[in-house]
Amino acid sequence: MTAPSPLQTPSVRELTVRGLILGALITIVFTASNVYLGLRIGLTFASSIPAAVISMAVLRALGRSTLLENNMVQSQASAAGTLSCVFATFPGLIMTGFWHSFPFWQTAGLSLAGGIAGVLFTIPLRRALVTESALPYPEGVAAAEILRAGGETGNSKSLSALIGGSVVAGVFSFACSGLQILADTVSITGSVGAAVFRFSGGLSLALLGAGYLVGLAGGLAMLLGCVLAWGLGVPWLTAHMPNPEHLDAASFANAIWLHKVRFIGAGAIAISSLWTLVELMGPVLRGLSSVFRNRSGALVPDADRDLSPRTMMALLAVTVLLLGGLFAAFLAPMAHGIWPAVCAAVLFCVVFGFVMAAACGYMAGIVGSSSSPISGIIIIAAVLCALMILGLESLGLMPAEMMAEGQTLATGFTILLLSAITATVAISNDNLQDLKTGQLVGASPWKQEVALIAGCVVGAAVIPPVLNLLYQAYGFAGAPMPRPGMDPTHALAAPQPALIAMIAKGIFTQSLDWSMLSIGFGLGAVLIGLDLLLRRRQLSLPPLGVAVGIYLPASVSVTLAVGAVLGWVLNSALKKRRAPATPTEDTRHQPDGTAPEHDASIGTMLASGFIVGESLIGVALAVLSGALGKDNALSLATFLPAGTPAILGLVAFCAVCFWFSRKVLQK
Repeated sequence: MTAPSPLQTPSVRELTVRGLILGALITIVFTASNVYLGLRIGLTFASSIPAAVISMAVLRALGRSTLLENNMVQSQASAAGTLSCVFATFPGLIMTGFWHSFPFWQTAGLSLAGGIAGVLFTIPLRRALVTESALPYPEGVAAAEILRAGGETGNSKSLSALIGGSVVAGVFSFACSGLQILADTVSITGSVGAAVFRFSGGLSLALLGAGYLVGLAGGLAMLLGCVLAWGLGVPWLTAHMPNPEHLDAASFANAIWLHKVRFIGAGAIAISSLWTLVELMGPVLRGLSSVFRNRSGALVPDADRDLSPRTMMALLAVTVLLLGGLFAAFLAPMAHGIWPAVCAAVLFCVVFGFVMAAACGYMAGIVGSSSSPISGIIIIAAVLCALMILGLESLGLMPAEMMAEGQTLATGFTILLLSAITATVAISNDNLQDLKTGQLVGASPWKQEVALIAGCVVGAAVIPPVLNLLYQAYGFAGAPMPRPGMDPTHALAAPQPALIAMIAKGIFTQSLDWSMLSIGFGLGAVLIGLDLLLRRRQLSLPPLGVAVGIYLPASVSVTLAVGAVLGWVLNSALKKRRAPATPTEDTRHQPDGTAPEHDASIGTMLASGFIVGESLIGVALAVLSGALGKDNALSLATFLPAGTPAILGLVAFCAVCFWFSRKVLQK
């Protein structure tokens, strides 16, 4: 554990009014951008790193700022930006016909209650997954490096590396996503008989940097998952399943992965998540014990002090009451005898929410918040929630209206419950990255937790009007258009809400294919056994990492693995170069008596810069797309011959990798 920073004293500016205001303003922009991107393409960007960069620039312009104050701003803004993940569930209520708009108090209330629960769950998990864990937390470490480089203790060499990486990634990302003269993925599709093989790699410098920070074990585990998905699962299923729509080979392979193989990954994630929780049970229980140990008021070092047990219990009580009230308000107009259903739903949110918070936090520690498969967790939650409702119905504890008319009310109630679960796991997933950043820079955990809750409040207030604005402007694919005469081809795809609605309805109508999930359950058990065997030889194969590699697109897994392997090669070369010529040679100090900068830190700063540059460009392009109503306003792709962007993108990506290697190895 890193020793507390000397800056960590009561006199140092940390949680300030101006910081909270700035965090709220950044929150509004990032939440709106993430909701739009999520509904358009099903993906969001991590907001903690760009928030840290913006905070440093603005607070420095306003006057003297501190590293810890900047850390609080990025914690608040990243919480709200992550809360936008509820885009994956709420639109399902429009698609199923329950809502015709997004009511402010229900949408904001569920987002807020789930977000506060996520913050509370991170308190004991902070000790289990941050303080007592060796997980890499790529984005948390990157944010800490950025804050250090831009703060009072930063040095010019690190800051130059950060800026250089940001500029290179920004230009590259703008050429890919803005001008579209460089492709953002490269794919090769081939077939052997009826079996289709497809290789895909993402040309993303942010993923390359994240892979560098993740490390070799996590990167190779995800690569193995990708090989299992696209080297075994997809070819086997394409060879043995019909293609009634006569799709081309690439589209057929992608459809098989999306609707079949990805569910294998979700099943493996479920089993691996439960096993992860079992292994973490000791540290989690110690974390809970330490939270309630100091009821006597004994002083705790600021670097290890969380919110008080009394405050935690009060917030948990408010959260439970808010959830119960909102669930009851949803069911009351349509059903009678609702309280068993309401109580079961609240209990499910608390118990399952904590379990999945631990699993998501662990995954974020391995691959980062951006690549953590929250969609897979939501799928698992949808299945378990629907099974819970069916179980209560068999015991006669569900209102009769719940199962009437094709179980439409049961489907809607499941989606509503999942919205609170989504907010909980998303916040836990991101907040542990922030708490890792706080640990590295010497922040006060309880102040970070206050900032996180403030971020949830602002984000919850922003989400409903943004959802309404986007629905009224575009509509959602598969849902009734909000106004007559609208062009359905311009509707937002909203892939996750459509999938969640389909799964919930499929379980209640007994039309869901369980075969892929069952295979995933078995595969998860096999991976756990293999990992236990490898540990006897001092090796490791994280089962959750493999499962995530199956679930995530190949373009993500492959690029993360490339970054991890590149990092291992470069760090191995640095270790050989730093080895002293004789046992007595001391290389710790320069002639002037100062400690030299660690060569590997330049790689960390460059990798962090890659994430910064791409994230900031992503924010800018998302705002531009929302304002203009189209994604290709700046595109120049039509002026290039077909296939040229893919070739140019691959060449440019390889050139950046070469430049990155030269900079890291440069003496």
